[in-house]
Amino acid sequence: ISYPCAEMTTEKTEYTPVEVGASQPPLPGQPAFPVTFGTNVPGPSTLEGHVPGAGVFPFPPPTAFAPGVPGDFGMAVFLVLTAQLTVTFAFVAVFTFVEQVKVFVVANMWTYLVSYIVFFVSVCVISCCGNVRRRHPWNLSVLTLSMSYMVGMIASFHKTDSVIMAVGITAIVCFTVVIFSLQTKYDFTSCYGVLFVCLIVLIIFGLLCIFIRDKILHIVYAGLGALLFTCFLAVDTQMLLGNKELALSPEEYVFAALNLYTDIINIFLYILQRERQ
Repeated sequence: ISYPCAEMTTEKTEYTPVEVGASQPPLPGQPAFPVTFGTNVPGPSTLEGHVPGAGVFPFPPPTAFAPGVPGDFGMAVFLVLTAQLTVTFAFVAVFTFVEQVKVFVVANMWTYLVSYIVFFVSVCVISCCGNVRRRHPWNLSVLTLSMSYMVGMIASFHKTDSVIMAVGITAIVCFTVVIFSLQTKYDFTSCYGVLFVCLIVLIIFGLLCIFIRDKILHIVYAGLGALLFTCFLAVDTQMLLGNKELALSPEEYVFAALNLYTDIINIFLYILQRERQ
């Protein structure tokens, strides 16, 4: 066997310098090929004339999926989020464009109330119980279906043009906020406590709007709700990065997807309410 970069001699006092990175002859009694992958990369003389660009390794080393890596964590979250939004807006399309479904919902209001009860029970259990939260995909499926059913029935009480416009505005707002949250250096997670207090105030404001029938008041309420959950979307997006004051564990990718999912759906519902007003 001849080696292009090294030549064996029989004299002990003579040797030829070996180029770093070149292939080496096997020692006596050892196999000619390595049993496992090594770190030797073909040198320039080996690759020259065979592949374009001498001295450049033609293929990157193989990499495996590593759970816990921020990139993999973010990819898992957005895959789950995409599946949830696809199911939800499929429900919205059915309840919006099928006239028979609209008539059925209006005639049977108990189905509307049941969807609210199932959704709120699911949210409370998943948010408060860590063991239940990690039992996926059943927890994720139940919450997504209950939320989709509720959002679809809400959409059935609105005009088709208003629903389409609300979907478009929601998509533009959410895309802009996510990109801005990923690029900015400002830490929105430090405002989480303030946003939680604002959420409580918004709930009280919403209860007052039930008893006070005023169009301007309802428009203000819908605008404040959309703004507040836009801020929550920015916070929950930055919590995926792991380099801010608050961060989520890679094991909580389902919970992270649920946070983003509920933020987006709430933005859609508040914009839809404002369009109705």
